[in-house]
Amino acid sequence: MTTKADMALIALLRENARASTATLARRLGVSRTTVQSRIDRLEKRGIITGYTVKLSSEHESHLVRAHVLVTALPKFAPKVEIGLKPMMAVRSVHSISGNFDMIVIVEAPSIGELDSVLDQIGALEGVERTMSSIILSTRIER
Repeated sequence: MTTKADMALIALLRENARASTATLARRLGVSRTTVQSRIDRLEKRGIITGYTVKLSSEHESHLVRAHVLVTALPKFAPKVEIGLKPMMAVRSVHSISGNFDMIVIVEAPSIGELDSVLDQIGALEGVERTMSSIILSTRIER
């Protein structure tokens, strides 16, 4: 069970995974030892499985991102996933309910390169159809 204190720590780590234990402790109003113990426990329980890089908004403003809705032929979803995995432009793949089978989040340095990625996705064995939406701006991100 994840406590409120754990969730507060996770929220701070989402803001800045490189924050020092002293900074985290100060913001949470607890000791550094308590913070380190909580982090260790969360890692051991598999709740925290890694840390990541958050890019600056200036850098990200030069990227073109899109949500690609994908319909796979029956029983081909695993094969489509395998085909998406090596594509560096693919940031995440989500299985969804509804008329489509998955949402693929992609990013590329230009419209031309995004177009190429969309063509690659559409050409994967088992992809029946795609529909893409280019992200114009991000209003809220946590």
